[in-house]
Amino acid sequence: MIQVSKKLRIPIRKLSNLCLNSRASLASASNLKSNVYKRHHATSSDAKQGQQINLREWKDPSSASKDALTPIYLDSQATTMLDPRVLDKMMPYLTNEFGNPHSKTHQYGWDADLAVEQARENVANLIGAQAKEIVFTSGATESNNLAIKGIANFYGSSATPTNKKHIITSQIEHKCVLDSCRYLEDSGRFEVTYLPVDKDGLVDPQAVAAAIKPETILVSLMYVNNEIGCVQKIKEIGDICKKHKGVFFHTDAAQAVGKVGIDVNSLGVDLMSISGHKLYGPKGVGALYTRRRPRVRLDPIISGGGQERGLRSGTLAPALVVGLGSAAEVAQHEMEYDSMRIGELSDYFVGRIMTEIKHVNKNGNNKDYSYKGCVNLSFQFIEGESLLLALKGVALSSGSACTSASLEPSYVLRSLGVTEDSAHSSIRFGIGRFTTKEEIDYTVDLLKVQVERLRELSPLYEMFMDGIDINSIQWSSH
Repeated sequence: MIQVSKKLRIPIRKLSNLCLNSRASLASASNLKSNVYKRHHATSSDAKQGQQINLREWKDPSSASKDALTPIYLDSQATTMLDPRVLDKMMPYLTNEFGNPHSKTHQYGWDADLAVEQARENVANLIGAQAKEIVFTSGATESNNLAIKGIANFYGSSATPTNKKHIITSQIEHKCVLDSCRYLEDSGRFEVTYLPVDKDGLVDPQAVAAAIKPETILVSLMYVNNEIGCVQKIKEIGDICKKHKGVFFHTDAAQAVGKVGIDVNSLGVDLMSISGHKLYGPKGVGALYTRRRPRVRLDPIISGGGQERGLRSGTLAPALVVGLGSAAEVAQHEMEYDSMRIGELSDYFVGRIMTEIKHVNKNGNNKDYSYKGCVNLSFQFIEGESLLLALKGVALSSGSACTSASLEPSYVLRSLGVTEDSAHSSIRFGIGRFTTKEEIDYTVDLLKVQVERLRELSPLYEMFMDGIDINSIQWSSH
């Protein structure tokens, strides 16, 4: 028997048994996550009374036979969990609603396109932009590449009257920004100024003003740093860029969007990079805000069918785009509560650490310019990698997930003036929407035990306790 859609009034293709089974499994997982989530967020009053979610209950029932101890997740700067409400919105576009949003001749394409445009509207609303100013990409890395290379290649081309060649950024940007700038430098056509930061990771706005010259085309500075959580003075820098005609301002806001309030117009931002999986959406999707008035022109870095106003060719994935739009909508509604709750958990966590564990430094410690969900701590006399291995019950990192395989000390921390030893002893704790106080307590209790154990094994700690000034020792190099 052929199933007929009342909406379309045309036969719908039968799905294969494999597809049906997959759909049932996904729907089951979605219902499980939704039910668990509703226990946490049934009402605002329930949430404020401390009703909390246990992440270990979120696992698919098929994994029940696996190790019962699932690590506590405290790595929210690397990625965030997919919010179950977002998954529910995505599900139809992974099953029945499979149309190509660029197909304009039938209902499947029209429905997919409608969903994409609604998602575009949701993302725009989150940052105070217009829907037409949002370009969907595969993630913040692509958005950053498109912003930096796109501006440089369009306005820095000899074919344009401006022919500008100078870019300003900072020493603590994400690697994809730094590599994009170095790529342009290596071409021999562009000059890049890498501004230093203070001990808390902040760029001096006056240093930006001093670095701007007639040839400057772009200032690109991260909104919230992914390793230490410092928040740059974006509005001040945006105001400075406005005073210089032809100087565009780009910010990598992957760690900021959905976590701090943003209005691109009041900030004076011309381009802004967004990541889906950093705001409880799916991986593999992001966006680039591009101002329309005054218009920002970009040279596309991907050639093809001319989708996304010709700026980013390629067929959009409706499920991912809908997921990003849904995540933006949820963030807009819950940002105030999330911010309050994450801030309280962060203060509690840092307070316990500083009170109960000695010789710990917080990296990026300017309370007025920091995102509390990102806590970077150096545990003196211990290698960060050793501590990570010792904290088996907690999922953490020692810095950016994009460079976590490197054994070199964090270039971000080194730019702050942190010593090499302190940089090597640092751990990043990412507190997110679903982190609980119980998980914070467990983590601190485990830290106390493992830090003490590792320090007992450390010759440096033994020398320190004996009153020896370690910094005065001339170590032999062989």
